[in-house]
Amino acid sequence: MPTADVLILTNGPGEVATWVRPVVAQLHTLWGSALRISVVLSPCPHSTGTETHILQQMPGVARVQAAKDFWPFLLWGRTAQGWDWLPQGVVLFLGGDPFYSLVCGRRLGYATLAYAEVQVRWPGWFTALALAKKHLLTQVPPPYRSRAKVVGDLMVAAAAEATPTPRLGHIGLLPGSKPNKLTQGVPFCLTVAAGLFERDPAVTFVLPVAPTLTLQTLARYADPQHNPIISRLGWQSATLTQIGQDHYFVLNNGLRVRLVQAFPAYECLRECCACITTVGANTAELCALGVPMIVLVLTHQTVGEVARAWDGIPGILANLPGLGQGFATAYGGWMRRRLGLLAWPNIWAGRRIVPELVGAIAPAAVVEMLCQWLTQPETLAQMRRELLQVRGPLTADRAVAAMVGELLANGRIE
Repeated sequence: MPTADVLILTNGPGEVATWVRPVVAQLHTLWGSALRISVVLSPCPHSTGTETHILQQMPGVARVQAAKDFWPFLLWGRTAQGWDWLPQGVVLFLGGDPFYSLVCGRRLGYATLAYAEVQVRWPGWFTALALAKKHLLTQVPPPYRSRAKVVGDLMVAAAAEATPTPRLGHIGLLPGSKPNKLTQGVPFCLTVAAGLFERDPAVTFVLPVAPTLTLQTLARYADPQHNPIISRLGWQSATLTQIGQDHYFVLNNGLRVRLVQAFPAYECLRECCACITTVGANTAELCALGVPMIVLVLTHQTVGEVARAWDGIPGILANLPGLGQGFATAYGGWMRRRLGLLAWPNIWAGRRIVPELVGAIAPAAVVEMLCQWLTQPETLAQMRRELLQVRGPLTADRAVAAMVGELLANGRIE
């Protein structure tokens, strides 16, 4: 029988995959059924609607509440299924707005623990703080620093366990998981793959499918009937095909791109000599695996198309009739001028270890860069060494789980 509750608050697909999954695995390993782990999703503009199902299938998770039922829970403490709560517990913030975790902790009478990746918020209100990087300590006022512990980055913890075994000429394509990235990313990556294949028919390609996507949904982004940017820019399309037990994108020139649905896809990524990727958690995971990468921020869509996918107040203003387009143009230009380092390994190092390409990039430019890498394996080896040096501590998931245990130390977990 469980002796304590752990309530995890999270929101989007990235947080579920790279923060919640490794921490739950460690909690489950350390205490098994002594802990009852419940996950509550808060609304997220990037949600795909599959997060609830993914969490329900996650070993160690006892209960999951969907984002649609969040507000009654936050405002009045009512869950959709009438959950009960044990006297002892911890509320763990792993995505969304940390203030929600404070509200829930106060209502339940539980200790509160927040994981901070980029910014520390409400440091004086949380019982404990788990920080991804040492520099975040400067955001914690001196009276509260005893509550904070540098644990490392959760995004690299699980990925780092896979040993790199790169095969020269084996390329990974990571177009993203969100619609605004997939619209450009899928056909762009396929166009690069086709161009590289024409230069070197020995190259092979793999595309890990995000757990929040079905193959049919992904295939729509490679189909000009559903994705007009393909015809507009003359990019490559592809057909979803099953050959034996495997699924592929098959291009007009005969190239096959293998689709991998295993999650996490570390086993297939560790065999890649390089990857094409978007910004996000995947750059941290590739860094943890020591996989060289080209990081893309594509802007081939119109400003209006991109603006509709913005979060928060900018997204609301950009969608206003009449004035929205003008605001989107001005704000988009301002944001581009403010762009700094974008990929996690570059941010951690404070310099460019991997190339970042921003703008209406020509696929041929990426093809040329990859061709140079494949003829200069020493360049890839040096980049791999630098990535492994900068990735940081590899035990963040265990450290966060240990902090949960410390907060429950007043009771006893049998």
